[in-house]
Amino acid sequence: MAKRGVFVVIEGLDRSGKSTQSQRLFEHLQEKTGKARLLKFPDRTTAIGKMIDGYLRSESDLDDRAIHLLFAANRWECAASIERDLLAGTSIVCDRYAFSGIAFSAAKVAVSKSSEGNEVRESILTYEWCKSPDTGLPAPDMVIFLDVTPEVARSRGGYGEERYEKEETQLRVKEQFRKIEQDVVKNFTGIEWWNLDASKSLDEISESIRNLVALPSDGVPANINKMWM
Repeated sequence: MAKRGVFVVIEGLDRSGKSTQSQRLFEHLQEKTGKARLLKFPDRTTAIGKMIDGYLRSESDLDDRAIHLLFAANRWECAASIERDLLAGTSIVCDRYAFSGIAFSAAKVAVSKSSEGNEVRESILTYEWCKSPDTGLPAPDMVIFLDVTPEVARSRGGYGEERYEKEETQLRVKEQFRKIEQDVVKNFTGIEWWNLDASKSLDEISESIRNLVALPSDGVPANINKMWM
């Protein structure tokens, strides 16, 4: 029987280097094992993904609940193939996953004025509601969060081109990622969570990630955990 593949998710704020490091880890695992797959969410090639792409480029507007459910549906489109590939011994590297979906949606706020004229910010979607659509998805063995300051992210090419790439939004998203980390560490023993300083050089970060990721021969559990608690 084939050994189960390892399932690694690379998370982080925008322009933290997720795509670059996901590609590098995929190539590393492919070289070492010959069986690896790279996923990126949202997958903008599907019918659902094309709707999400238009929203992220600010070409269309959707209700906050509707877009959150579309992001979740986009992940569910791949759920069966993720599980199938893992059981067949293929390792999967995922550039963003359910954790991003929760963090970005839970970070949304509605701005209003109090009777005194002060600005009031209230969450639009609750954390628990944002988690619920991903219940039952295959859970990763490891989440690697690339931590970067808004100043560093802003200095990188392309920053600000998409809807959520605003410093205030990114800071709220980071707060939600910290809440998710605490949730995972406290309640989900099947997922390892690691934070890496993404302001370091690409090679330094790649080396740190390779040192963290266990190959299938290193004892990946045979079973596949499911999201969430």
